[in-house]
Amino acid sequence: MKPGWRGRSLQGFAWLWAAPGTLLGLLILALTRMSGGQVRRHGPTLEAHGGWTAGLLGMLGGRARIVDAIALGHVVLARDAASLVSCRRHEQVHVRQWERWGPLFLPAYFASSAWAWLRGRDPYRANVFEREAYAADAAPPISPAGPASSSAPDPAR
Repeated sequence: MKPGWRGRSLQGFAWLWAAPGTLLGLLILALTRMSGGQVRRHGPTLEAHGGWTAGLLGMLGGRARIVDAIALGHVVLARDAASLVSCRRHEQVHVRQWERWGPLFLPAYFASSAWAWLRGRDPYRANVFEREAYAADAAPPISPAGPASSSAPDPAR
């Protein structure tokens, strides 16, 4: 069944609300494509991997952890094709978080990490947004036709 005008209006608002993150993601996506990376559409999300993104994600993790993928609005960026597939379900949760939080998402994400760190916890694993995404990773797939993903959390992300 196709969504009515209300569903389309709400989806349009979600896209607009997440637009600041999406614009940043589109800038990195363009740099990724110009540097030899691959870009494709997966449902309502644009995905890119390789090229400039691989180096950027390598810098984000520092020595402490490897960042395989990141969602910026409706754009998911990954180190390589395998990372994109294994992280897709997790990153789609972050896309929905961007839709809910809009331009407040990054400040809220960093505040959650800071709060965890101040309490002596891992700023990544104890982040409320990451816990929600990892819970989706651990949940059984909704249907066999759903997006490909790993069913167990990947500690390297």
